[in-house]
Amino acid sequence: MSANQHAPYYFVPEPSKWPLFGSIAAVFLTFGASGTVNQQAAGPWLLLVGFLMLFYTLYGWFANVAAESEAGTYNERVGISFRWSMSWFIFSEVMFFAAFFGAL
Repeated sequence: MSANQHAPYYFVPEPSKWPLFGSIAAVFLTFGASGTVNQQAAGPWLLLVGFLMLFYTLYGWFANVAAESEAGTYNERVGISFRWSMSWFIFSEVMFFAAFFGAL
């Protein structure tokens, strides 16, 4: 190996458990909210579990992103990708609401 090693062109993270946890939290939130509205005994408990799982997921996922950033795995190309992704997301939301309110 050469002494002059470079970081990869673009960082691809390893598979994560957080999307699965987030989807399970969404299921608990959905069943908990519907159970609470329909005055079922388990409704508030399922809602509480859903919120706790959601907060755990958000904390863990953002902690992973921060740890990857602090480890130096994100280069300038990844930063540009983050900015473009947020720009396209905002643009898509503007277009969605324009179409939605334009149809009314």
